[in-house]
Amino acid sequence: MSKLYLVPTPIGNLGDITLRAIEVLNDVDLILAEDTRTSAKLLSHYEISTPMKSYHMHNEHKTSDSLVQRMLAGEVMALISDAGTPAISDPGFLLTRACIAQGVAVECLPGATALIPALVNSGLPNDRFVFEGFLPVKKGRQTRLELLSEETRTMVFYESPHKLLKTLKQFAEVFGEERPMSVSREITKLHEETVRGSISEVINHFEKGVLKGEFVVVVSGRR
Repeated sequence: MSKLYLVPTPIGNLGDITLRAIEVLNDVDLILAEDTRTSAKLLSHYEISTPMKSYHMHNEHKTSDSLVQRMLAGEVMALISDAGTPAISDPGFLLTRACIAQGVAVECLPGATALIPALVNSGLPNDRFVFEGFLPVKKGRQTRLELLSEETRTMVFYESPHKLLKTLKQFAEVFGEERPMSVSREITKLHEETVRGSISEVINHFEKGVLKGEFVVVVSGRR
């Protein structure tokens, strides 16, 4: 039976993979990996010998249709990203949509993702929230921030180390320096850190602190 599994992988600690994910990765015909070199370390750790093929943002438009045809012919595949759940700020949406359109079964396993631990750990309201991922780099960035200035739900963003302070300072301008927020970095890793406080307090911390790793920024909605 043709099928695509979307399989979350650990965002840091290799122990955060599920038993079912290991079973699926062992059983499928092919693993589609964002970076085969990165994924090889995970597969080696769990003694998974399933063949891999690169599937990333630079080739997903060209390869999705051919992969769907292979699945229609009977192959079962699993899609993994370098870390976390596929299609969450990572490749996966195009292939998922193509499979659904062609009648290929799609199943997403539960598992690791950075946004939920950061949100829950923030201490900010999490009964209703909006995930924004990475903000636009240039075009549309200011417009997006102005729209979010009226957002009442807690907001979750991803940010890279070299853009973090710039983004936090923009948040201070748009949301106000006293807006409560939380920044988590290196979730599940050795140097995991969560900094909570007003936007100005968090800026002050990171102007003096470490800017390494992947960051999840959680900002309180407008009150």
